[in-house]
Amino acid sequence: MDTFEFIQIRKFIVKLGKMLHKYGTPAFRLEAYLTEVATYLGVRASFIATPTSITFVIWSDKHEDEYHHAARLQPGEMDMNSLSLTDELANELLSGKRTLAEADKRLSEIDVMPSPYGKVITGCAFGLATAAFAMLMGASWSEIFWSGLLGLVAYIWNLWSLRSKRVALMLEPMTSFAAGLLACAISRYFEPGINIPLIVLSSVIVLVPGLALLMGLSELSSRNMVSGTARVMDALMQLFKLYFGAFLGVAAGFSLFGENLYRPAESLPFWATWLAVFLLCFALVAIFRTRLKHIPWALTSAFIAYGTTAWSSEYLDQGLGTFVGAFALGIFANMFTRIANQPSTIVAMHGLIVLVPGSKTYIGLNSFISGKDFVNAEHVGQEVFLIFMSLVAGLIFANVVVPTKKAL
Repeated sequence: MDTFEFIQIRKFIVKLGKMLHKYGTPAFRLEAYLTEVATYLGVRASFIATPTSITFVIWSDKHEDEYHHAARLQPGEMDMNSLSLTDELANELLSGKRTLAEADKRLSEIDVMPSPYGKVITGCAFGLATAAFAMLMGASWSEIFWSGLLGLVAYIWNLWSLRSKRVALMLEPMTSFAAGLLACAISRYFEPGINIPLIVLSSVIVLVPGLALLMGLSELSSRNMVSGTARVMDALMQLFKLYFGAFLGVAAGFSLFGENLYRPAESLPFWATWLAVFLLCFALVAIFRTRLKHIPWALTSAFIAYGTTAWSSEYLDQGLGTFVGAFALGIFANMFTRIANQPSTIVAMHGLIVLVPGSKTYIGLNSFISGKDFVNAEHVGQEVFLIFMSLVAGLIFANVVVPTKKAL
């Protein structure tokens, strides 16, 4: 291998690593995938990834050439469209269908590619996701409507954060503050007796870092200690900021509009739960930027995860039921990898979002601080811990039974 070829290879690996990090790839998957690519390209490499940085060390077989690179990066966000296209590009390069120069040019094109769904559809998806979550939590039809409306307000804050660094730093507390204040105004002028805390939680559920907590625990279980600890602590800080903003918004709302006396509404029919799962995962298609050809797989993964968990919970404890659901989801995601030759993350995330107890973490924090429950949830702290552990264990067992063919 001459020096020019080595330079081309290490440039491609560095750009590939930064892009996969940008798309929210966990550290242990990112490091394993880059190692596979480096091996195929004929170089030796070592990588250290955290939520905010990547360190690359790349060298030739006999150390004729060696390269070190450290990059400070922002935490990535889920972008299944770009992740899928990047993986396809890597496959084409490794199979000889593209040269390194062509692959490098294509990577640059993927990097600047906008969401395939646009801002309008994504905004509607925010509103649909928040309304579907409220339905899943057993809210009344009016509370579902208001949750969806406040979800659109959360999306406006999200768009503003993309243009302003100051807003981006305060996105979580300002969004939940606005939701709390508006929910109190709604209870004063439009709908007395609504469940304000539930509406606030539903309206910011897209920002609740339940998935980040699960990824951090998964990294810790794979002994990526630095990355796992950093991701867990970052998720906890996001959760604290969301709760503080909501607490402040509701307190300000009660001062301005008077306190709200909650009146429980009639329970929704049984079929509403399954409808909520479908609508929530359908909305996540635009939020996660899932490609059109992967939508049936993504929706199926959600129903497999939720249905298996609901069925097994009739015979087992809830935590063990979640283990069975995560196990079934992991097997399905790994089968998807074998059939479609795409990363399992593309479909697994839709199923995990139904199982991850991010909302229960928020509810537990509210119960711990205020001493009040706005939904019927006993021993919520124990449940959250057990469910998280069951999810991690279920995915690990699934990888043992049906090994994935891809590191992603």
